[in-house]
Amino acid sequence: MDGTLSLILLLLFLWGLYSQRLARVELTAPVAFVLLGLLLGEGIGVLHLAPSPGTVRTLAEVTLAWVLFTDAARLSFRALRPELGLYARLLLLGLPMCIGLGALLAMGLLPGVSGWAALYVAAALAPTDAALGATMMVNPVVPARIRRLINVESGLNDGIATPFVVVSLAGVAAAGSASDTHATGSALVELAIGLAYGTVLGLTAGGLLRSALRRGWATEDVAGAGILALALLSYTSAIAIGGNGFVAAFVAGLAFGSTHGAPQRVLLFVEQAASLSSVLVWLLFGAVLVPAAVHHLTWQAVLYAALSLTVVRMVPVALSLAGSGLDRKTVLFVGWFGPRGLASVIFGLLAVEELGPPAAQTIVPVVACTVLLSVFAHGIASAPLAQRYGRAAAVTGPPPVGPAVNELPIRGMVAGAAKHHRHGRRDGHV
Repeated sequence: MDGTLSLILLLLFLWGLYSQRLARVELTAPVAFVLLGLLLGEGIGVLHLAPSPGTVRTLAEVTLAWVLFTDAARLSFRALRPELGLYARLLLLGLPMCIGLGALLAMGLLPGVSGWAALYVAAALAPTDAALGATMMVNPVVPARIRRLINVESGLNDGIATPFVVVSLAGVAAAGSASDTHATGSALVELAIGLAYGTVLGLTAGGLLRSALRRGWATEDVAGAGILALALLSYTSAIAIGGNGFVAAFVAGLAFGSTHGAPQRVLLFVEQAASLSSVLVWLLFGAVLVPAAVHHLTWQAVLYAALSLTVVRMVPVALSLAGSGLDRKTVLFVGWFGPRGLASVIFGLLAVEELGPPAAQTIVPVVACTVLLSVFAHGIASAPLAQRYGRAAAVTGPPPVGPAVNELPIRGMVAGAAKHHRHGRRDGHV
């Protein structure tokens, strides 16, 4: 165990040393650590990862809580107001349509999957992850407005999709257990409690921090650690009172950010912690989840994965952006850059723990296959498609940039930041 831990720490250190060099070959953190997990876990057998179910669950839950809180806390409704209509189209129209279309496809295509299981597959694969298209997200040839649109959508759709995942998992569990027929109703009650509690906690904590900083009772150096603890507190305390921790963490982040209690640089500590835990999740995904899923993979799962990344994503995006003023090339570009990433991986890990082997072996391979395909497809296509779209946008005239905003962090994208500075372009934090 000590040798495995040492190897993981060494990999993290080497990534920190050579992230800028790796940026030149468009190698993002998710791609790098999935490859390392596959190579060292299944390939040459150096990395012998056999984590206990409790370890896997803890890492997944902590990572998702940090990610949900951080992404939500970074959002500034005031700064995003000029483009609020576009964000609302993607999140309130496109995302539900994506979940609905994905569920219908799962029911019709995947054997043994119906009802709640189909909803879980669709909801788990609905969130997008801008980190998989990191080279595009920092490429100045792509208009800043479009990069911001994709990034904001990616930062918020995992929180919006979480209730669907929670309820559908409860439904799948209830369907397989005659003694747990009220699981779905209980999940809805937990969501309501998490929503109310997260709102109160976020507003209260934000107000207290703003007052403490103004009065000189707190320093920004220590405040970052306090916010990191608050993000986990929102999760653990919500569970303690019978609420859903993930919803509470997301809503607490939204409420906390709305108070403007913390300077953006104070949130950097939480972002870095979330980035560290996220690359560990990617490593675990490549070393543990993918090899386990391969044994139960079917051609229907592979076909669903391909359709999920294309039709299931791009059709709802096109419908939701109809009449928005964006041209066809831009709509296609936004539709394609909907990588399935960290949130889907964590939802898959949670399903392994929540469900029994029959149900998990049916639906988890679909999630794993879709994410793995997305990691490489979007990782490879990111740079050339960004260049092609950027040239087309320059010819037709780029969309207006609009006011500068504090953008959401792109998780685990160390190399991309280096590339961003190398281009000498600073149109917002990414």
